[in-house]
Amino acid sequence: MIEKKALEFWVGLFVLAGILALVMLAFKVGNLTSADVSDAYTVEARFENIGGLKVKSPVTMAGVRIGRVTSVSFDREKYQAVVELSIDGRYKNIPDDSSVSILTSGLLGEQYIGINAGGSEDYLKGGDKILLTQSALVLENLIGQVMVKLTSGSDSK
Repeated sequence: MIEKKALEFWVGLFVLAGILALVMLAFKVGNLTSADVSDAYTVEARFENIGGLKVKSPVTMAGVRIGRVTSVSFDREKYQAVVELSIDGRYKNIPDDSSVSILTSGLLGEQYIGINAGGSEDYLKGGDKILLTQSALVLENLIGQVMVKLTSGSDSK
């Protein structure tokens, strides 16, 4: 009887450890872990179209992730998307005339923010606004433009 109880205890403990491992893996894969930036500062960028950009999307510079998107909102007066970027405090030397683009990893991958360094000797600090932005390329719009050009080209012949 005691052996059966001990066996049930160890099996239960093993199952619990497995469930805990799966939960941790789900959080890691879903980027739901706590903020992984230290001493972060926040900057703002405005876009005409953000495509499928989401909160927690990566912010990169030269291909290295330096932060995350912390919020996405809509400005009703200027009809623009307002994106807040949280940048790791280790990267305090980003020129304030840098440009920001919404890029896509792969052909149909997730969207992220890419920062291209400017040439200014002044650096971004918390609360700054990045003025040079490039909106997301929306695949449907590009296909529509190609279709219009193809049909208008065939009509002129």
